[in-house]
Amino acid sequence: MSPNLAAAHGQSGATLIFSGRPTEGVAALHTYMRLDPRDPNWAIRMQQMAIGHYFRHEYEAAIEAAKRAVWAYPQFPNTYRWLAAALGQVGQIEEAKRALRKAIAVAPASFDMYVRCRVPWHRPEDRAHMLDGLRKAGWPE
Repeated sequence: MSPNLAAAHGQSGATLIFSGRPTEGVAALHTYMRLDPRDPNWAIRMQQMAIGHYFRHEYEAAIEAAKRAVWAYPQFPNTYRWLAAALGQVGQIEEAKRALRKAIAVAPASFDMYVRCRVPWHRPEDRAHMLDGLRKAGWPE
C-alpha cells in the first residue's frame, strides 16, 4: 500500500474495524484523515471512526467522532445510530433518545436494514454490542 494513498488507509481502517481489530482500524483512519481531510467519503470514514471507538468501549471518543460527522453531514443517517448507542452506553439517555429518533426519522429503511438485520460485515458480537447501546438509548425493538 502506498503510504500516501489516503483512500487505501480509509478502506484499510474500515476493514480492520469490522474484522475485530478496531485499534488498528482507528489508527489507519487517523492517517486517512491527515492525508485527505477534504475527501468526499469523510462522513463515512468519520462514522467508521466512531464505530471503531465504540467497539473499543471508548464511548466518549465515539460520541465526539459521531458528533463531528453529524455536524458536517446532518442528513447522513447511519451516524445517528452510533451516536445513540454510544450515548446510551454512557447514560446520557435524553440525548441518546434524540439521536435515536433522528436515526429513524432521517432514513427509516436504512435504520431497519442496519439494525433489525445483521449486515454481513458486522460480526455477531459487534452487532450485539450495538444493540445493547441502542436498547440503553431507548430503542424498543
